[in-house]
Amino acid sequence: MGRTGFFGGTFNPIHSGHIHLAEEAYSKLGLDRLILVPANIPPHKEAHDLCSNADRLNMCRLAAEDHEGFEVSDFELKQGGKSYSVYTTEHFAEMYPDDDLYMMVGSDMLLSFDKWYRFEDILKKVTLAVVSREYDDMDDLKKKADELSAFGSVKIINADPFPVSSTQIRDLIRRGQKYSCYLPEKVVQYIRLKKLYV
Repeated sequence: MGRTGFFGGTFNPIHSGHIHLAEEAYSKLGLDRLILVPANIPPHKEAHDLCSNADRLNMCRLAAEDHEGFEVSDFELKQGGKSYSVYTTEHFAEMYPDDDLYMMVGSDMLLSFDKWYRFEDILKKVTLAVVSREYDDMDDLKKKADELSAFGSVKIINADPFPVSSTQIRDLIRRGQKYSCYLPEKVVQYIRLKKLYV
């Protein structure tokens, strides 16, 4: 019996805020592994300026390299179409049938989680692990967690927020402004090498 967490997202690009969220979850949940899962097409938001699947997968792998216990899965990229979390949940439940499963989401995702496709089925198989991405949303998170507790387990992880978004980073790159402080160094080098987002 182990503990496996997975964290999906567009990761366009993966940035230090994502890694911070993942590190906090890995540590505070006592995970044996944390799997980053880049989405093919996110069903919950418009994906603007989406770079190739291969580039996003490579950036995730580079970001994971220096973190013990971090892995990367191309499951959603291989599936094609919209990346519904219920299928990813079923995939990892089959891969790790004896593990406790945790699905990481940012606070913005929790607040709309009951609009997700087959969200009840997701909560039958995983504990939803939420890390706040803002400074003042804890009351809203606790209220939504209470609502969702009728369907399954929701755990809020207390951590210092890291308020940065991939959209902001892409905008900085496009405008030729400094952005490297928001990204793992290997990801910065990759973006420069491949001339992404310019």
